[in-house]
Amino acid sequence: MGQAIALNPAAVAAKHKLVGSFKKKGIIIALFSGFLYSFYTSFMTLGMSNGIWLEWYGENSGLSTFAVTYLLGALCAASTDTCSAFWAIGITGAKGKLADFFRCIKTKPGLVMVVAALIGGPLASTSYVVGLQMAGSLVVPIAALCPVIGAILGRILFKQELNARMVLGIAICFSASLMIGSTSLGDGGGSNILLGLFFGFLAALFWGIEGCVCGYGTSMIDPEIGITIRQVTSGFSNLFILVPIFGLIAHVDSFGMAVQSLTDSEAVIWFVLAGLSAYLTYMYWYKGNSMCGAALGMSCNGTFSFWGPFGNWIILGVIMNMKGWDMPAIAWIAAVIMVIGIFIIAMNPMDLFKNNEEAA
Repeated sequence: MGQAIALNPAAVAAKHKLVGSFKKKGIIIALFSGFLYSFYTSFMTLGMSNGIWLEWYGENSGLSTFAVTYLLGALCAASTDTCSAFWAIGITGAKGKLADFFRCIKTKPGLVMVVAALIGGPLASTSYVVGLQMAGSLVVPIAALCPVIGAILGRILFKQELNARMVLGIAICFSASLMIGSTSLGDGGGSNILLGLFFGFLAALFWGIEGCVCGYGTSMIDPEIGITIRQVTSGFSNLFILVPIFGLIAHVDSFGMAVQSLTDSEAVIWFVLAGLSAYLTYMYWYKGNSMCGAALGMSCNGTFSFWGPFGNWIILGVIMNMKGWDMPAIAWIAAVIMVIGIFIIAMNPMDLFKNNEEAA
């Protein structure tokens, strides 16, 4: 019989302190991911508001309503995601992981990431941009419903747990979305805003599906490689599949427009910054999840339902003096309520107090 090993109380306390510190850093990183999302949205919007884009949105552009609404929305998403893809490739290459990228993309988990990116890239990002054009910052908290939809789809597709606490969180989030939707009632542009909110919900749906699918891929691939696969697939599929399809429907030279968008000096700098923000958002999200747990990391990232509109208001409304980027008080309240709902879905709030008591 082996002797029991005596545990050193000081060593145990040091270990608990180290684990607690590691988790706190993960929470900060995941929160920073949600904060960075506001820069992604704001810089992307600025890209659509400068240079050649002013001509395309002008009254004498010659573009149809379809082209202005959907083709330009897809082109904006493609420009941002393509820049993000080059950021991802460059950073991965600088870290000496480019060979791993080409090797992993051929594996089953890598192909799963590709499929997820096709859903979350061309479909979700374009829906998000179209929604932003129609409803402004109101779309951001609606798109933040993606963790809610992910939880519901996880139950339907993978038989994952959906207990009473999570149902309560889902109900809170959808109540908050109804509060946001109510802001369009009685407004002169109400129907347009409602359509924009619908596209925001579509973005949440596609991102929710992506989140379910990505769970498998990211559990078996280095997060940095997974992000690179995601951004490259999203950017290039947007640029070479969705934009040409919309171009054919609109009867315009979408290839020429893509070249102009990515070479216009006044617009492309904003897409480059938006692409970097998108890359860092995903990077810190995955890193935060690995440090504090996926549930808590998802909650912290979900704070972009507040940080997104706040960043848009500061950068676009206050600094750039652009109209239409403020939100009514009820929408701000709803955004905060949605953050609370996302936390309730992802974890039992009482666990935070338990962890604090254990650490003490």
